[in-house]
Amino acid sequence: MLSFTHGQLSAICALLGLSLAACSPQKPPAQAADTSSKPSATASQKPNKTIAISAIVAHPSLDAIRQGILDELAAEGYIKGQNLTVNFQSAQGNTATAGQISKQFVADKPDAIVAISTPTAQSLAAATKEIPIVYTAVSDPVAAKLITQQNTPTQPNITGLSSQLPLAPQLDFIQKIMPSAKSIGYVFSAGEMNSVALRDKLNIALPKRGMNLVDIPANRPTDIAMATNSLSGKAQLIYTSMDNNVASAFESMVQSANALKLPIIASDEFSVRRGATAALGVNDYDFGRTTGKMVGKILDGTPVTQVKPEVMNQLTLYVSPKHAQAQGLTLNPELLKGAINVDTTPERKIDK
Repeated sequence: MLSFTHGQLSAICALLGLSLAACSPQKPPAQAADTSSKPSATASQKPNKTIAISAIVAHPSLDAIRQGILDELAAEGYIKGQNLTVNFQSAQGNTATAGQISKQFVADKPDAIVAISTPTAQSLAAATKEIPIVYTAVSDPVAAKLITQQNTPTQPNITGLSSQLPLAPQLDFIQKIMPSAKSIGYVFSAGEMNSVALRDKLNIALPKRGMNLVDIPANRPTDIAMATNSLSGKAQLIYTSMDNNVASAFESMVQSANALKLPIIASDEFSVRRGATAALGVNDYDFGRTTGKMVGKILDGTPVTQVKPEVMNQLTLYVSPKHAQAQGLTLNPELLKGAINVDTTPERKIDK
């Protein structure tokens, strides 16, 4: 898997006008997992365990996180189908279904539950205060009331990994990639706490840079194309970040953006592979590997109260010159030198 050396990261930060610290993990640190690590124990040396995994919806970014979790657990001796039973359920974007899944998981009494996405984590937290819950793919666990401002879980059975990406580098990148942009389009789910919190932050930060936000709510995947089309003549660029409703219908956004010649800037690799111009964000698979380490500790017997919540926001730059061209933008050649070009980089295989 591709990764940046310290020198390459310095070059990218310099290109974006950032300090190296802005492109490095913030405290509390959580390092990306070594994807080449070998099992520390065989399945025969580990006890039989059961985990339940739920996601609010299935899409490539969340699938990559789930794959990373299972691969890390296998590396630690918990192998699916041997000594590890895995029950995965997707709510298919329906919060009522998420609640039903949560109740079923609690009745099944697994050794640990993994909650992928904010709505799923909130639903599971409401369903049990006893079974260990590890949240992941939650961009703002404080706003979601999973942890406090002091990084303390709001209930004793919760811990997890969040992707609290610093907003300033994202906006620096937007201004670097398209200096003429004054109005930023933002299609979001009003029912997702992380998306609402990001909208509020954008409304504060953008005017300080001489820009304004055009925010359009879209509560269902079928609303994404219409919401994107409504940005015509109002925005010069679209920004999206880990909104599960948007991600589940991302191709609809891309189709509309291509027709309107509106570049899409995202915050994850798979959005670029699916049609965005570029993204400055975390690697989803590595995010899953780091989450898997936390789950592994709990399966090994570490009390969930001793597995502290962590943040992973090491930034990676992904670009697609092909998608940029389709959206009416030519990328700076200097930018391409330090980025991962998804047009020429094979996609990691994710088991379904």
